[in-house]
Amino acid sequence: QVQLVESGGGLVQPGGSLRLSCAASGSFIDISTMGWYRQAPGKEREHVASITYDGSTTYVDSMKDRVTVSRDNYKNTVYLQMNNLKPGDTAVYYCTMRCRTGKGWGVWSAFWGLGTQVAVSS
Repeated sequence: QVQLVESGGGLVQPGGSLRLSCAASGSFIDISTMGWYRQAPGKEREHVASITYDGSTTYVDSMKDRVTVSRDNYKNTVYLQMNNLKPGDTAVYYCTMRCRTGKGWGVWSAFWGLGTQVAVSS
């Protein structure tokens, strides 16, 4: 129905930067909020950043000075620019989108990507 595919993860040294991307494809009417979560080994999944259709953003306190979330509504893509990465940022990063699918007015549902690994290590 809706597929989200993340890219841009990898291994980076402390202080480095990465830009994650997540593109939606499939059958949907429109997309409202897009966001990113992360899950480190042994920890619960936590919210990192979100952006509404009109561009309003929210960030987790631990990263708000180091990340920027943005979106391209024409490409159905959300981005996460991460700077000054720290070892504690090591995690699998997942994108999520709230999409309206179906016929007529449709229904709103949350969809998730499979995740992209980010490892910060020297």
